[in-house]
Amino acid sequence: MIPLNHRAVMAGRREPPKSLDYFPTAPWATRAFVRHVLPLLSPQPIRSAWDPACGEGHMAEVLRETVPAVLASDIFDYGRGYDVSDFLATGPGAPAHTVDAIVTNPPFKAAADFALRALALAPIVALLCRVSWLEGAGRYERLFRLRPVTLFAPYVERVPMHRGRWEPNGTTATAYAWFCWAADPLCTGIQMIPPGQRRRLTCPGDVARFAVPAAPSLLAAE
Repeated sequence: MIPLNHRAVMAGRREPPKSLDYFPTAPWATRAFVRHVLPLLSPQPIRSAWDPACGEGHMAEVLRETVPAVLASDIFDYGRGYDVSDFLATGPGAPAHTVDAIVTNPPFKAAADFALRALALAPIVALLCRVSWLEGAGRYERLFRLRPVTLFAPYVERVPMHRGRWEPNGTTATAYAWFCWAADPLCTGIQMIPPGQRRRLTCPGDVARFAVPAAPSLLAAE
């Protein structure tokens, strides 16, 4: 588990295989979700959440700033102390927790599997995916036709995501949105996350907590 305000959380990190599609979430993007989307998914405060694709904790640790109880797990051991388990496993011993909400940034190729599994476990499910995840006849037949999204929440400003690390000054041409399902929502349809969140919700300690330290310069050692 990453301690709050820890200044060396990315030291000694383990690189996951590319097949896991690991693209960490910018901390400000999770805070924007908590501020603009999460309160619309339930008339009662959400007291517990589970991030089953937590990676190095970029999303789970930010959720812990607001949500009292946050569980975090991942199929890959990043060396952060989180539970190592396969969220998509079924049968005896499969991971399952009683929580108000499952909130995660799943691997793109397995996102539909994550959605279906999460919907069987929690009354509120929120997945951060590319907007293009809406497309595809196969995904529609398998998921959206039978379980239409309750709330679709796109970011007006782009959320930069980079494979294997969070880049504080990164840019992107890819659009992201939250795909949400809720049993008793306060709002349905489309809820756009307004611009200006990156500037407003980036905290001074985020780089120390979540960014991968730059490699030391060879010239500095001379």
